[in-house]
Amino acid sequence: MPDVRQYIVDPAGAGQRLDVFLARVSGLSRARVQMLIEDGAALVAGRTQKPRYPVRAGDLVLLTIPPTEPLALTPEPIPLDILYEDEHLLVLNKPAGLVVHPGAGRTTGTLVHALLAHCAHLPGIGGVERPGIVHRLDRDTSGVMVVAKTEAAHQSLSLQFKNRIVRKRYLALAHGEIPRETGRIEAAIGRRADDRTRMGVRSEGGRAARTAYRVLRRLPDMTLVELGLETGRTHQIRVHLAHIGHPVVGDRVYGGRRARRAWVPEESTRRQMLHAWRLAFRHPISGAWLEFTAPPPPDFLVAAGAQRLDSLLLSPEVGGLNPAGPSAR
Repeated sequence: MPDVRQYIVDPAGAGQRLDVFLARVSGLSRARVQMLIEDGAALVAGRTQKPRYPVRAGDLVLLTIPPTEPLALTPEPIPLDILYEDEHLLVLNKPAGLVVHPGAGRTTGTLVHALLAHCAHLPGIGGVERPGIVHRLDRDTSGVMVVAKTEAAHQSLSLQFKNRIVRKRYLALAHGEIPRETGRIEAAIGRRADDRTRMGVRSEGGRAARTAYRVLRRLPDMTLVELGLETGRTHQIRVHLAHIGHPVVGDRVYGGRRARRAWVPEESTRRQMLHAWRLAFRHPISGAWLEFTAPPPPDFLVAAGAQRLDSLLLSPEVGGLNPAGPSAR
């Protein structure tokens, strides 16, 4: 049976967009609400409206949430490296090579398939094809990810990513010697006109993107850098490092000729040397500030000429990058 909910717009909600108002009062994510509105599942005074419709105080809003559609995806018992889990969320260390969600050419063996096997009640949280997913890492990028296990957690975490409350720190091996010890790359990013599957720096039509970095170690023909994302554009680190002439080692999309260099002994270990090292955010229910780290995997350490994480001379607080913490902007 569908879940029919009734709301009266209060004075505080007057003038808000319909999708914003419904997301606030329903506990659903704004993206989910927008889909329901577009499907005609939201009525204002008995009439369908667009997501941007400004509601008025006293309006009667009916929202019909259809029953959760059974997923066409089959859960798969793929091992997960879980760093933390409670009834609201799950934090994991994603290995390189694991695709986050199904898409064109990939219908099995994704992180979503593994999550469905691990969390029986996950279907429907945040959408049918991407249940629980609030952000993603590229297939060949390893590191920390957070997954929502409830609609309330999905909405809170999605808003934290949108409002840049979440703090993300990455490690990357870049080709060549980056001359400055610290810096900030500011260059708008958008899809390339000649290849819509690839992103690139755009002088017009791109979205503002900023990446801060600090050099950690200089290696023969490579530089180990720590990076902090001030925005969250698709392939941002890979595009920005390539833009300044120091693409990520092993990046076959943005690395150009340098991506074909034989820099590791085994062909099977070649992939872009990018690792999501730290992730910090507010717990969606308690509001507590949480921080998680995932040590670089063996292939990254080998490429960086290190045996352990501490030998990379990493510290929790790094000058030149936004400090982790709820007040950092």
